[in-house]
Amino acid sequence: MQERSKKLLEQPQDTIRLKHYSYKTEKSYIDWIRRYIFFHDKRHPKDMESAEIEAFLTH
Repeated sequence: MQERSKKLLEQPQDTIRLKHYSYKTEKSYIDWIRRYIFFHDKRHPKDMESAEIEAFLTH
C-alpha cells in the first residue's frame, strides 16, 4: 500500500514534534505559517521567494 504524502502543515508539525518542542511552540509556528500563506492569497510557499517573505515581515 502506498503512503500518502504529507499535507503542507503536517510537515513542520512532524519536525517540531521530533525535536520535542512544546505544544504552544508548535501551535505558534503553525499559526505563523498559516498567516504567511493567507497573506499571499493561499499560494504554496515553494512558489514564493525572498520578496514574499520580506513583504510579509514588513507588513
